Amino acid sequence: MSVLEQFIDDATLVASAPSLPVLPFCFGAKAKVFPDDAAVANFEKSDWSPSLSSTLYRVDGWGPPYFSVSSSGNISILPHGKETMPSQEIDLLEITKKVYGATYQGVFPVKCNQDRFIIEDIVKFGSPFRFGLEAGSKPELLLAMHCLCKGSSEALLVCNGFKDSEYISLALIARKLAFNTVVVFEQEEELDLVIELSKKLDIRPVVGVRAKLRTRHSGHYGSTSVVADGVSEAAQIYCELVRLGANMRVVDIGGGLGIDYDGSKASNSDVSVSYTLEEYTETVVKTLRSICDKRSITHPQRFLDGLQADARAEYMNLFSAAMRGDNNTCLLHANQLKQHCIRRFKQGALSIEQLAEVDGLHLKVSKAASEPSSLPVHTDGKLATYIGGESSLPLHELDGNKNGHYYLGLFLGGAYEEAQGQIHNLFGAPNVVRVESEADNPGGFIMTRALLGPNCGDLLRVMRHEPKAMVEAFRHRAEELGAVGGDQDGLATEALAGGLAHFFSSWPYLVSTST
Repeated sequence: MSVLEQFIDDATLVASAPSLPVLPFCFGAKAKVFPDDAAVANFEKSDWSPSLSSTLYRVDGWGPPYFSVSSSGNISILPHGKETMPSQEIDLLEITKKVYGATYQGVFPVKCNQDRFIIEDIVKFGSPFRFGLEAGSKPELLLAMHCLCKGSSEALLVCNGFKDSEYISLALIARKLAFNTVVVFEQEEELDLVIELSKKLDIRPVVGVRAKLRTRHSGHYGSTSVVADGVSEAAQIYCELVRLGANMRVVDIGGGLGIDYDGSKASNSDVSVSYTLEEYTETVVKTLRSICDKRSITHPQRFLDGLQADARAEYMNLFSAAMRGDNNTCLLHANQLKQHCIRRFKQGALSIEQLAEVDGLHLKVSKAASEPSSLPVHTDGKLATYIGGESSLPLHELDGNKNGHYYLGLFLGGAYEEAQGQIHNLFGAPNVVRVESEADNPGGFIMTRALLGPNCGDLLRVMRHEPKAMVEAFRHRAEELGAVGGDQDGLATEALAGGLAHFFSSWPYLVSTST
């Protein structure tokens, strides 16, 4: 049961209690709810306390045994009267603030940088924020799975890009290994593959769909109003999918944030952006909340369950300071959060697991606060048209006699582009055939050499990942899950680990299948 559901259940108990007093709030010249003016004058802001609040509003007079002032200074409900345990108190302000149950959760696209130490650091420092990874190929998916072994269990593992049966099988195995895996459909045909393979592997998948938004705007980045426009359309699609019966949970905004290349902070510039990271995330969350509320749809994702309002506020302040790179403020909020949670633990209102998580977060923040900040540098670009200015390339009809195969050639790609493109998404170099002209040969040429492109393991080694260590990590994870699931003889664990080892020797490119 979620915290909000618990609140609702407890509130129902309060509403049905027969002896609840009526609140003494009345109007008129004779009404006197507050103490004498002299007493009020003695309440200085700097000396304010929950007990003074209780005295000012005379909660001890009209409240017992069902109402009181909490240690946070808020009105709290005691659903069981004098028998109410501290952990059973209901903070009315907390209920009020619980109207929005979502949070902004980041995912790093592995294609931006597949270096082992970069990805490991992203997972390490992003773990308290459930920061996940996005993969676009089989090698990227393997390294993302390995790095997330030490990440948050709630971190998303988003599987984007075009997929073949091997890619989808690997994504489903990741789900079986308790990664929070989401397979995002790029094409309609991928749905059939997921259904077929999920039944074969007996794994229930979690899937997403990529929506091509109709929102268009002038300029390269624009302003937050442009962001809100696009998010509004995405939110409506989300709500419509819920209306049609889909069990939706997450909205992945996707894409990258705009960068102020020229420093102008202008919304009408192709190389600038007029909003900050905080404004961007606030716009995204507020827009989603507004649309979902209007449609009476449950908000995507979850909030910081188990923490009271003041602790959640400290956590969000810590997150904001981390986004700004303000190490000192991060440490301040981490200290305050830890102290609050220690008090709650002593009261029996916080579990030892939750306290351990806060201790771990505090330790990470303390270490990070003593390290220098870094500044990311990024460039990007695209080719939007083919030679001749066309935005699409016309193709011939498929020949049924050739089993639907259709060969495309890429010419004049450029030496630098070809070399750099081999690392993009860790696809690596394609298979290469060396051909020499020969006049006496009926075909006019002979193949003198054939070179196979690197497999997934080869590409991972280039980026300093260790396939053997990755396989062992997967085996260990499978053994832990097998022990919980009752795999006493270890056969299922061996089969799972052996199946994963196969992917390291597979070709990273997609393999077409005839239908």
